[in-house]
Amino acid sequence: MRVLAAMSGGVDSAVAAARAVDAGHDVTGVHLALSKNPQSFRSGARGCCSKEDAHDARRAADRLGIPFYVWDLSDRFAADVVEDFVAEYAAGRTPNPCLRCNEKIKFSAVLDRGVALGFDAVCTGHYATLVATVGRVELHRALDAGKDQSYVLGVLDGAQLARSLFPVGGSLKSEVRAEAQRRGLLVADKPDSHDICFIPDGDTAGFLDRHLGSRPGVVVDQAGEPVGAHEGSHHFTVGQRRGLRLGVPAADGRPRYVLDISPVDNTVTVGPHEALAVRRIEGRRPRWAGPVVPGPWRGHVQVRAHGAALAASALIESDRVELQLDEAAAGVAPGQAAVLYDGSRVVGSATIAATQP
Repeated sequence: MRVLAAMSGGVDSAVAAARAVDAGHDVTGVHLALSKNPQSFRSGARGCCSKEDAHDARRAADRLGIPFYVWDLSDRFAADVVEDFVAEYAAGRTPNPCLRCNEKIKFSAVLDRGVALGFDAVCTGHYATLVATVGRVELHRALDAGKDQSYVLGVLDGAQLARSLFPVGGSLKSEVRAEAQRRGLLVADKPDSHDICFIPDGDTAGFLDRHLGSRPGVVVDQAGEPVGAHEGSHHFTVGQRRGLRLGVPAADGRPRYVLDISPVDNTVTVGPHEALAVRRIEGRRPRWAGPVVPGPWRGHVQVRAHGAALAASALIESDRVELQLDEAAAGVAPGQAAVLYDGSRVVGSATIAATQP
């Protein structure tokens, strides 16, 4: 099978490519240039789009003896991921750019181009597993629960999963690093990237300020009374506690959390932690990992990348999903994804549009 190995310059994608070679596939490495002005060096463990990362990916490919190319997808990435990220924050929502990148870039733009060039599949270093069943391929959680990335892959459909390979999903991270060391890959001890790759300094508020500017507004309590001021509602996300800088302390002395963000009137509403509790979630723009029958459904749902799976019931419709959690959850932010699981299997995902207590 002709396999296109997406090589970020990190240890996971390097070992994934190596395992694809060991499996007998005809592998070609490709590094995605996603930044218009890549830094020469990474900022600590942040980001994954520097020139250093491209060089690390090339060295790994050379070590494996496979062809290697750099694909410039910076325009597509800027339009589908970065601009979407900014627009979502401007609308008072909290997006997940890694999930959007998987949907629009790695398993859409890259896969489409790869297929057009005669490749059969795309291989990545994501921690997730694939199980072949009659007529389809299922997406499941990774063996290493602490590294599981099935949540951010929940936007992939059945056709994309059928052309995907996740060779490290059945291993522990420690095993992957040890294997990289044995293979002589120089990235064996390279720190993992984290946070948002296109904000390498980790200053999300500063990044949004540069794109959206300052728009002063009011912070109010649940009664609508002003308790503070802000320089832009994009500085906040539902469930946030720190950095509120409220001028009026709560009467009961308890900490307050962001309950709602309204870009229409530029207000941020805060209140006690218990006011964050929600039981009902409305999801829009669903994407399914396989055939799904509309109607009642029962399983688990994960509402943030590193959150726990919550028991839930759902009503699945063609263009929306209504979720009812067995127990209330706090800090569920519109714009994030609700990923549905049947045991370890990913059923599909939907973008959180609204919540109710």
